[in-house]
Amino acid sequence: MKIGIIGAGNIGGNLTRRLTALGHDVSVANSRGPETLRELAEETGARAVRAEEAAEGAQVVVVTVPLKAVPDLPAGLLDGAAEGAAVIDTGNYYPRERDGRIAAIEDEGLTESRWTEQHLGHPVIKAFNGTYAQDILDRHRPAGDPDRIALPVAGDDAAAKRTVRELIDELGFDTVDAGTIGESWHQQPGSPVYGLRAGVAEVEKALAEASPQRPADFRA
Repeated sequence: MKIGIIGAGNIGGNLTRRLTALGHDVSVANSRGPETLRELAEETGARAVRAEEAAEGAQVVVVTVPLKAVPDLPAGLLDGAAEGAAVIDTGNYYPRERDGRIAAIEDEGLTESRWTEQHLGHPVIKAFNGTYAQDILDRHRPAGDPDRIALPVAGDDAAAKRTVRELIDELGFDTVDAGTIGESWHQQPGSPVYGLRAGVAEVEKALAEASPQRPADFRA
């Protein structure tokens, strides 16, 4: 598939490495310009592009930037994506450490990904937000392996969610349907599933044990 990755930090960089290794056509962008991604491009064969170009023709777009940077993404970022493109949001709200207070999340009860979705003007699928970046490189396993990790995936668009789950399976991880974007608080920071390295049954249990009340450590 043609995949655009916006954000080349730990998650974005390692997804670039794995997806190119699997034969996908990957474009990668960051906020500092393609010249700063030369080494990653040379290592992986991905194309380093401007953020405005990353989604062009892409069937999957990964948005993996700090939450506070979402409103600063270029307008019309996803306009050139393929029809029906799946947009993956890997983001998390860290008000104390990084993002500052976001009133719509704190006061209006929006989930992090719903807030991101509104800024992007496109439905998103929440995935990889509780995944350790190094695990993308080191902990992928073939289907049926007893040590295979399962990742929660939330979203409203059934077709896009199916695309993302199939891609995660190809990357070497199982998935668990975590519900809608409105229910994606089940996998936000501080929830039992966040950072959990476990199989399908354990991930399902952790999702069921989540509380909609945001933990104090993850409130401004």
